[in-house]
Amino acid sequence: MTLYAMGVDFGSMTAKAVIVDAERDVVAAEVVDKGVLIEEGAEIAMAQALASAGLRQDDIAATISTGYGRRKLDVAQRTITEITCHARGAHHLFPEARMVIDIGGQDSKVIVVDEAGHVQQFAMNDRCAAGTGQFMQVLARALDVELDEVGPLSLEGDDAIVISAMCTTFAETEVISLRAQGHSKPDILAAVMESITKRTMGLIARVGKRSPIAMTGGVARNIGVVRALERRLGEPLLIAQTPQIAGALGAALFALDDARRGIRLPPLEPSFRGEADRLVEPGGKGGCSRISTPV
Repeated sequence: MTLYAMGVDFGSMTAKAVIVDAERDVVAAEVVDKGVLIEEGAEIAMAQALASAGLRQDDIAATISTGYGRRKLDVAQRTITEITCHARGAHHLFPEARMVIDIGGQDSKVIVVDEAGHVQQFAMNDRCAAGTGQFMQVLARALDVELDEVGPLSLEGDDAIVISAMCTTFAETEVISLRAQGHSKPDILAAVMESITKRTMGLIARVGKRSPIAMTGGVARNIGVVRALERRLGEPLLIAQTPQIAGALGAALFALDDARRGIRLPPLEPSFRGEADRLVEPGGKGGCSRISTPV
């Protein structure tokens, strides 16, 4: 009988589910555009992954959840934080990577990993949505541009304009003002990409640059941010075809470890205390002082 394990990353804006087999190969991966505010998001992602793999929930030996809503999933035997899961998932995708940049819907993280994929240091911005997927959504709406068009359109502009405000609300006001002054959408978006890049480089400076560098999270699909970061870093980024699944993949690999060790933990009691319940791992340099019990 083949062993299967599942990882679920229940994020702020999307839900991701990954199923791996005993050989650590991904047999199904699904991304659903429904975050923690939509209760069904993770359930839909899991159901789609199971259907894609031709499996039932009973076929899954172990499930681990991660992300903002990780404690809401009663099918998970335990939870592991995003930092640890993204490091494990990125290392599986790119074993040569020694740094991971993850920009998701609500926060940004820079993680230093060793040759085994273990977290060595990290810096995190989760107190402000600036530079995240939500930041991008707000500014795209302010410019009346589809989110998928933001990256390609930014490549047509230049970064002569400077977006000085990093608060999402103030940046939106500044973007509207720049548009009223007659600046083009491509030029404004190029400035937005540069603004996001500067913020990310600040996180990298806190832990020290390591190479090669992998990028995960939904913003890794934005070619404008990717190109701006590559210019600043002076090297290409390692990006998977579906960069959003790294956290769920890492969770699935940890679940497989549990299943192989014969760990049979009872499912979690549904409990959700929001962002304040998220863990900052010991020894890291996270920009968050909120600590919870290590997993």
